[in-house]
Amino acid sequence: MRVLVVRLGAMGDVLHAMPAVAALRAQLPECHVGWMIEPRWAPLLQSDARALPRTATMPLVDVLHMANARGWARRPIAVSTWRAMREVRCELHAQKYDLAIDLQGAVRSALMGRASDAELVGEAEPRERPAKWFFHRLVPTRGVHVIEQATEVIAGATGLHLTPELPALPVDCRAEARVHVMMPDAKPLVLVHPGAGWGAKRWPAERYGRVAAGLVSRGYSVVVNRAPGEEALAAKVAQSSGGAAQDIRTDMAELIAMTRRCALVIGGDTGPAHLACALGKPVVGIYGPTDPARNGPWGVPFRVLRHPESRRDHARRNAPEAGLLTIEPEEVLDAVDELIGGAGSSAGRAAVQA
Repeated sequence: MRVLVVRLGAMGDVLHAMPAVAALRAQLPECHVGWMIEPRWAPLLQSDARALPRTATMPLVDVLHMANARGWARRPIAVSTWRAMREVRCELHAQKYDLAIDLQGAVRSALMGRASDAELVGEAEPRERPAKWFFHRLVPTRGVHVIEQATEVIAGATGLHLTPELPALPVDCRAEARVHVMMPDAKPLVLVHPGAGWGAKRWPAERYGRVAAGLVSRGYSVVVNRAPGEEALAAKVAQSSGGAAQDIRTDMAELIAMTRRCALVIGGDTGPAHLACALGKPVVGIYGPTDPARNGPWGVPFRVLRHPESRRDHARRNAPEAGLLTIEPEEVLDAVDELIGGAGSSAGRAAVQA
C-alpha cells in the first residue's frame, strides 16, 4: 500500500498527526508513506531539510512533498506559483499513491490531496465543512482528543485497527552539537514556552518569570523558548525571573534537540508543549480557552491547570482569557513538584483543573 498523508501545518497540528502515522507504520511496516507539508515544518519529519535525500533521515515517512501553501496563497497568479504547484503534482503522480488521507480538513488540503489522483479520505465532519465535497470517502470519528481522531481517520481509510503511538522524531547531528554547546550546564533542564497562537491563550510573561525563578531555586536550569516575533515576550520572561532564566533562540532542529535534553516542559496549548509529548517528556500545561481534553498533553506524564469556568473558545482575542488569569505561579510550581515526584497522569485525556 502506498499512502499519502496531507497535513500541511502548523507545528502542533503536525505533531498531533504523527502518532496516527506511527500507528500505521507499526501495523503495516512495509507501507510506503508520503507526507505533504509546508517547508517550515519539514524538520519535524526530516533530520535536515537542506541535506540531500540520501543523507537526511526520516524515521516516520519515506517521502516528503513540500507544499508552500502560504506562499502560493500570497501570489496565486504568479508564474512561479503555478510552476511550483505543477512540480508538486508531478511528484505526487510519480509516487503512484493508492490512498490519500487528509488530516487537516481544510479546502486547500483536500485540493492538494486530490492532486495525487489517489482515493481521498477525510473526516466526516472536517474543520472546514466544504472540504468534504472533495473526499471520496468520509470517516466518522468519536474520539475526543485530536490524536484519537486522526488515528480513527487513518484506521477507517486503511481498514486497520490502530492505536496511536509516540512517534520517532529525526535526529539532526549538527543541531544536537549546537545545543550541547549552548547548554553545558549539568543541572536538570526545564524549557518554558510563553508564546501562543493568540493572546487569549497566553499566560502573562511576568508569571512565567516567577515560575522560572522558583524552578532555579529548586536546582533546575531554565530556558525560555520563543518563536519568531516573540522576542519581546521571551525577554520579558527572562527579565521577570531576575535573570534566572536564559532567553535562547533556536531553529526547529535545535528546539527538537533541546527538548530531548529537558526534564520537563511548561507552556500552554502550543507547538513546543506538543513537541515535548512527542519526545516523551513530562509537561505542565497552562490552559484557558482551548480544551485540554481535545488539545492537551497526550501519552506522557502531565499536569494541566485550567479554571473550571473556562470554556472552549477559538476566537482570536488579544487579551488573556479570564480563567487563565486565575492560575497563579505557585500552582504551576506545585504541579512541577507533583509531576517530577512521579504523581503525574499518563492518560491521554485527563486534566487537573485549578
